[in-house]
Amino acid sequence: MTGRPGVDVPDHRGRTGLDRAGRDLDRNLGVVVRDVELTSQGWHVLRRTTFDYRRRDGRWETQQRETYDRGDGAVVLPYDTGRGRVLLTRQFRYPAYVNGHPDGMLVEAAAGLLDADDPEAAVRRESAEELGVTLGPLDRVMTAWMSPGSVTERLHFFAGPYTPADRTGDGGGVAAEGEDIEVVEVSFPQALAMVRDGRIADAKTVMLLQWAALEGPFAPGGDPAGAAPHGNRTV
Repeated sequence: MTGRPGVDVPDHRGRTGLDRAGRDLDRNLGVVVRDVELTSQGWHVLRRTTFDYRRRDGRWETQQRETYDRGDGAVVLPYDTGRGRVLLTRQFRYPAYVNGHPDGMLVEAAAGLLDADDPEAAVRRESAEELGVTLGPLDRVMTAWMSPGSVTERLHFFAGPYTPADRTGDGGGVAAEGEDIEVVEVSFPQALAMVRDGRIADAKTVMLLQWAALEGPFAPGGDPAGAAPHGNRTV
């Protein structure tokens, strides 16, 4: 009998046991996982999980959910308080294009999957690749699930100061991975205006810009040297 790629035998990325995810979960006594079916494994993985769920009135019922597992990610907002600017990207996003965005060209904060890196290392990598910036100290802003109804990804949010001297490369992303990224430097007031009029419609970017305005480096009373007053300073 031929083995099932990604389950019994390695798939194109050398993975096996992809149907095991979630089977040993026991942190919530009101959820009992019964079966995990691997429905698609491209670069990332789609699963259909069957589980018993105890409702608030005590009744148990069987439910199914599909989950898309693409790994966790990290995003960073570089800011220059001296010049009142932030550094963003513009790139083509086909899912947004096919779902109503005029041209699919989204303005975003630099981000990427963690892969084998920790979150801080990942944002430093993405800043260098996408923005051409070498970042120093970082503020850990928050961690959030961006689409918890179907996507397993947990996103780690960071921010950090930069100056023109920190622009150590051209950015643009990794061409071999199909990236074609434009570096976009805008004033912070302009970035907020772009949120209001819809030119910035990416959720992670909106969240970081609002944080920067409310309690980060551009908040009233913020540190003019660039440190966020409520951030968790890391190095």
